[in-house]
Amino acid sequence: MDTRILRVDPRTGFTDAVRTATAALDSGALVAIPTETVYGLAARADLPDTMTRLREVKTRDGQKAFTVHIGAPGDAERFVNELPGIARRFMAKAWPGPLTLVLPVADPPAAVAKAGLAPPTLANIYYDGTIGLRCPDDAVASAILSGASGPVVASSANKAGNAPPRSGEDVMRNLDGEIDLLIDSGETHYAKPSTVVRIHDGGYTVLREGVYDAGSLDRMAVLRILFVCTGNTCRSVMAEALARKMLAERIGGTVDDLTVRGIQVASAGVSGGYGRATDHAVTVMNEHGLDVSDHVSTALARDMIQQADHVFAMTTAHRERIIGMVPSAADRTVLLIEGKDVHDPMGGSVEEYRHCAQAIENGLRARLARIEL
Repeated sequence: MDTRILRVDPRTGFTDAVRTATAALDSGALVAIPTETVYGLAARADLPDTMTRLREVKTRDGQKAFTVHIGAPGDAERFVNELPGIARRFMAKAWPGPLTLVLPVADPPAAVAKAGLAPPTLANIYYDGTIGLRCPDDAVASAILSGASGPVVASSANKAGNAPPRSGEDVMRNLDGEIDLLIDSGETHYAKPSTVVRIHDGGYTVLREGVYDAGSLDRMAVLRILFVCTGNTCRSVMAEALARKMLAERIGGTVDDLTVRGIQVASAGVSGGYGRATDHAVTVMNEHGLDVSDHVSTALARDMIQQADHVFAMTTAHRERIIGMVPSAADRTVLLIEGKDVHDPMGGSVEEYRHCAQAIENGLRARLARIEL
């Protein structure tokens, strides 16, 4: 069998190559595709004869599943019963990108049915109650994966024991005559495999080191919640303190346990950076069993917004200011109280602060309940 080669330049267009590749996959072909890490050998997971060929080429037995490759992060929902919070954080921060997630699947048969797949597909993509998912950061690969009519799995396009292929030439040295099609877009960006992480029990384990190092993974795994008001001396201070208490109760621990669980809560002001928490804020938080007397006002900075998973603004004006600083944060920046501003108690009585704290607490209960830990 001759292996067909289509050379493409991602900078000048690749529509025809994508159309050819998706048609080949849908017809049962084995297709080598580029990614940002190494070239992958792709196949339709729901075509039995194709999967038999893939296992023969990769000398992999029928007990081991392949990693499902998806064209967009949102496609992950098709293959799992439920996505853990830490998995969502990795997906939001690293996808598309060189990270493979091995996710727990409590009921693989139900997941297969949810994805609209036939039961025989089960063994090709699920193994021991898990599934491996990868969303490449490569325009050609994304287009091919999104265009295929069924689920696509892939493994590195090389023979067992050989180095993963970094170019089309590497693929041909390994698999010439054994695969149907190669989409050759030149050297891969990273020239090393993706990092593989297994998600479990609210944490994760690195199964294979790759592009992302341990420090990068630790930063991605942290859940960061940011509250923003004007001066960071009353509203956002109380919101931060109350949120810490409520999150600690939710995990069944103390406020100090939040750091251990990878949960960080902070506050800042669009005009902050001056002074401490107001006396009334200190008083009202004391009534809630919380001490904010050591709080020092912090000015809102772009990196704080960029690193936050959830940004809660006290008013519409604050939200607009946040998005003006970091436009990409629009989807994760919302009002603390849906559809309503939190009144500024600055200069008011302690009773006004109590009403403000109650409004904040009510808003927090609704907002935090939607955040997966």
